[in-house]
Amino acid sequence: MKVALIFGITGQDGAYLAKFLLSKKYKVHGVVRRTSAINRYRIDKIDPKLKKNLKLHYGDVTDALNVIDIIKKTKPNEIYNLAAQSHVSVSFNKPIYTTSSIVDGSLHILESIRLLGFNKKTKYYQASSSEMFGNNPSKVLDEKSNFDPQSVYAISKIYGYYLTKFYRTTYQIFASNGILFNHESPWRSETFVTKKIVKGLTSIKYGKHSKLKLGNIYSKRDWGYAMDYVEGMWKILQVKKPDDFVLATNNQISVKEFINLVLKKLKMYGNWKGKGIKETFIYNKKIIIEIDKKYFRPAEVHSLRGNYFKAKRILKWFPKTKISKFTDIMLDYEIKKIKNK
Repeated sequence: MKVALIFGITGQDGAYLAKFLLSKKYKVHGVVRRTSAINRYRIDKIDPKLKKNLKLHYGDVTDALNVIDIIKKTKPNEIYNLAAQSHVSVSFNKPIYTTSSIVDGSLHILESIRLLGFNKKTKYYQASSSEMFGNNPSKVLDEKSNFDPQSVYAISKIYGYYLTKFYRTTYQIFASNGILFNHESPWRSETFVTKKIVKGLTSIKYGKHSKLKLGNIYSKRDWGYAMDYVEGMWKILQVKKPDDFVLATNNQISVKEFINLVLKKLKMYGNWKGKGIKETFIYNKKIIIEIDKKYFRPAEVHSLRGNYFKAKRILKWFPKTKISKFTDIMLDYEIKKIKNK
């Protein structure tokens, strides 16, 4: 039985990855911070029959001694580093914590693998991000595209990216980067815009709330489905040679287009009025969406679209779930929550 260790198991990607690996008959160890106790609802949703092969450990990637102790005890075949402060907007307000969780975490795990002599035993996956590309002017971005970070989050991710490449070439560790573009699901945190839109508009539709406030609705993103992407993470560690891969859909839409998709599916027909900061959406003669300056980033990333063809060629990976389908999945989840209350 293969053994996997997931740092950041309580997040969207960590929980879906745990579910996926358990279905593949792995023994899965997950690291949780003691402050993450209230956020374990995603793990709680995993089939109890699968969870018999899941063990949780208290820890924090910023604690080097704790990290090496957990890796020494679990002796994993695969390590997935998904632990970090993962919200771009938060990184503007909490740059020190963001940097520490990403930079220190990557270094502590990779150095632990080296110090323990696990170079040949343990494969390492680093969660990199499309935010590293920032405002690169290329219409489509791939593994050869230049980075142009626009946040502390993105800058920290670039450090983790190059650190992974360094340990791969210098210490012959099987260490790979997954440069993932946006990927969504019902388990997405409510601070992410797709979840905020789906939950907000569903709540308005069913009379639970009256208004949704958003920032830049004209930024464009390449959105996929989280379950497809965690399979891609796993595939990155199954090939013969470590490498870096973009996982994306090769499509993009604006935040406003995503709003319109959700509105259509909820049959909330209305009209957009105004421009810029004064733009609003009117439904049933009431303003239900408005723009709020506080949700704009100090430095905006205007457009991100990825090319996944390297992953398709080498990993045989491709995005299976279209945006319309995973939006339905997210809406069904929110509607059921409201109706079951």
